Amino acid sequence: MIVQRSLFTAAKAGFVLPAWFWLGAGLYALLLVNGNARLNDPDTYWHIAVGKWILDHHAIPHIDTYSFTKAGDPWISTSWLAQVLYAGSYEIGGWAGPVILAATCIAGTFAFLTFILNRRIRSIHAIMIALAAVAVSASHFLARPHVVALPVMLAWVDGLVAASERREPPSFWLLPLMVLWANLHGGFVFGLALIVPLAFDALWNAEVSQRRPLALRWIVFGACACAACCATPYGWGSILASRKILAMGELLNLISEWSPADFSHFSIFEASVLALIGGSLYFGVKLSPPRIILVLGLFHMALSHVRNADIFALLTPLVLLTPVSSQFGLQEDRLGKMIFPTVPAALLVAAFGVSTWAFAANHRFSPPLIHSPAAAIDVLKFRGAKRVLNDYPFGGYLISQQMPVFIDSRAELYGEQFVMTYFRALQLKDVNQFLGMLKEYEIDAVLLMPATPAAGLLDHLNGWQRVYSDETAVVHIRNADNAENGKHDGAFR
Repeated sequence: MIVQRSLFTAAKAGFVLPAWFWLGAGLYALLLVNGNARLNDPDTYWHIAVGKWILDHHAIPHIDTYSFTKAGDPWISTSWLAQVLYAGSYEIGGWAGPVILAATCIAGTFAFLTFILNRRIRSIHAIMIALAAVAVSASHFLARPHVVALPVMLAWVDGLVAASERREPPSFWLLPLMVLWANLHGGFVFGLALIVPLAFDALWNAEVSQRRPLALRWIVFGACACAACCATPYGWGSILASRKILAMGELLNLISEWSPADFSHFSIFEASVLALIGGSLYFGVKLSPPRIILVLGLFHMALSHVRNADIFALLTPLVLLTPVSSQFGLQEDRLGKMIFPTVPAALLVAAFGVSTWAFAANHRFSPPLIHSPAAAIDVLKFRGAKRVLNDYPFGGYLISQQMPVFIDSRAELYGEQFVMTYFRALQLKDVNQFLGMLKEYEIDAVLLMPATPAAGLLDHLNGWQRVYSDETAVVHIRNADNAENGKHDGAFR
């Protein structure tokens, strides 16, 4: 009702809302109404836990304190600022806080994308492209640090592209964006890498006499951007930690978000790629070689790791916008340049704030039970379990319950060899490897998903007893009379 009154007042004043507002407002409402889907990732638990630790201790982590397998080993959080934001929002509003924060950042990102596109093309076309980008990225709309960094990434790349098209070096006013990005998420390394192809694009289009001084000015900006990346509590450590994740080799194929794109089933991503290729062939789109390389690079990233699909969806339109609009004589419409008057804008912000509060107060947000084995954890606590061999998706919840984990999703901490051994053991690729793991780490309880092969093995293993099971989790406890040295772990009943 409040929103309707605000819109009515704006209409009476002759104020028409631009396309980017409608897309952002509609997407925000959709994300909020379907808010539990933002929490459909176990990593949200440990991100909030780390953020709480930072707020409580007024410090940042340098070693692991959440596992018993890597306790005390060096570990830094490249997303510390986003984790603080999630923890703060959780303290204020419970699970509604992270949902609202994620929805605001996501909706703001795609509203901003629509605004950028609308500067060169008509509103209807801008909305269509933005909606296609939303569809490709939707599976990554989760309450995790990367969505907080999305608007910063978009603003950074838009600034680089605009500078390249003006055949000028980027403004140094962009550097605070890099500082912010470097503290929000490890993906800032990608933003740093984008300076190179866009610098070549600027040089490609510049006059020959201007190329040398222009190259020097881009190099200076790149050096300053590298320095800006180090404006974090970890300094150069943030860059090194981000690179370490990409060096996981075979392990990346086992983690769903790092796995290659799957074309065995038709998807929205495939449809978008085919539409882009078909449109380019039909209309004869022409790009400069640097931009061709950049588009192909974005496509390669999306093919290599499914988590990069949203980067492809958001940035490809920016790379193509000016060449395509210039080649085909596209123009923006009047609404594309419209700016909010102060009073109607304030009314709309207030209306959305009140509407969000009213909805959150009458709606219960919570992560899915599949990632929240609360009853199983109660059993483990009652039994006094200290060293729990947990299934990979349960790591975040265990951390949130202040229980030391065997493993969680911080692959850069555990390393490729450790995680690969763990996965092979739980899948019983080598039974002796699993039995050896139980003994080596002195495991006194095991928390697995029912479908994990190792859960079935423990049912037939002397010295172990199933004490709890439901559709989410199975708990096995080492029998007290057989616990010494795990001497019966290798015998079957």
